[in-house]
Order: sequence, then C-alpha cells, then structure tokens
Amino acid sequence: MLVAAAVCPCPPLLVPEVAGGAAPEMDAARAACYDALGVLAAARPDQLFVLGPAEPSGRGPHPQGTRGSFAGFGVPLEVSLGKGEPARRELPPSLAVGAWLLERTEWTCCPVEGLGIGEPLTRARCEETGRGLAARADRVALLVMGDGSNCRTLKAPGYFDERAAAFDAEAARALGSADTAALLALDEELAYDLKAAGRSSWQTLAGAAQGADLAGRLLYDEAPYGVGYLVASWS
Repeated sequence: MLVAAAVCPCPPLLVPEVAGGAAPEMDAARAACYDALGVLAAARPDQLFVLGPAEPSGRGPHPQGTRGSFAGFGVPLEVSLGKGEPARRELPPSLAVGAWLLERTEWTCCPVEGLGIGEPLTRARCEETGRGLAARADRVALLVMGDGSNCRTLKAPGYFDERAAAFDAEAARALGSADTAALLALDEELAYDLKAAGRSSWQTLAGAAQGADLAGRLLYDEAPYGVGYLVASWS
C-alpha cells in the first residue's frame, strides 16, 4: 500500500555540477525536493520506487545498484540507485536525477528500485502500473520524477504555447491536493503537445494512491526556464 510520495522535477540542471554558474537559480527547487524526501523517510516505508520518464532504452525496471551518469551533460559525475551490484545498463536521466537526490539526502530507509516510464504510456496503463507498485509491499513510497510543460515562455525549449500555464496550474492543483481523479483526467494529447514529461509519472502515482487516502502539499511551483517545475509531498 502506498504510504507516501514525493513529486520532484527531473532536469539535470537540478544537479549543481551540471548547472554550473546557474546553480543558484534552482536552490529553492532543490530545497523543496529535500523537504519532500524528508516526508518519505518519515513514513518508514518497506520499499521505495523511483519512477520517471524514459526513452525506449531506459524504460522498464532498474534494480537497486543501477548506476547513472551525467557525462552526457558535460560533467563526469556518476550516481547509484542505492547500494548494490551495478546493472548492465544505465539509469535514464530522470532516474539519475532521482538517484542524485537520494544520495544527497543519504537515503538508507529501505530498499530502492527504479522504473523508467514511456511518456506516451496511456492513462489506463499508468494507472495499472501504479496499482501494481502499491501492491509490492505493505508500506510503499514513491519518488516521482517529472516536469510540467516545456512551453511557458518564448525562450522555453518548446517555445511558447498559450495552453501551457493552464495545464501546469491544473497539474499543480492536483498534485498539491493529492487529487488522483484530477491527475488521471490530465489530457494525454495536450501533455504530449506541451512536452510535459511528468504526465505519465503523475498518472502512475495516481494509480498507486487510489484508496490510500493521502493528503498532499505543494512545495514548489515555478517555471524558471520556461518549463513547469513542481514539487509536492503526499503522506
């Protein structure tokens, strides 16, 4: 059963070594992520799953000990998803950011596994996947990585789309109130148009949380680079 969740953005810029001189711009987002992870630890879970968007090569399960790297972003920094034997493939970037957050907060509460999710995964499949994760242990926690729209400003990576702010606002409201029905109602096609990489992860969370009666708190809601970054905690 799901007992807690932390929702965090997954840009590699969250990692100061990657952001370089721009690192202070993400200080508030990092602090919010650390607070959300503190809620996870306080829930004393038996199992933690880190899930986030992934390209085909990174989709599926990633066992404890799987390594990730930020070398592709120009930084010779490696991370590990908990302690264990390295797997044959690397973590996708979203899970590497999740692993970095866990290392920074010295996560030792319980075993941890990763799950790379395809951004085009349908709402129904996300919901089913979430229910399966919640049934894996008596006390399950989720670290849910994913970004909002990529189109909030003219300088955003996805350019400006007038629908982006409203989409992010609804996602923020749903995450902040642990509204699983509202998360499942997010439009898949619109999320794809807006390049909202968190949609599939958030809807997987919604599936896992059904019947758990968790309360939510929105800890961060900004778009510093024209991309919607949201942090929330559920417990």
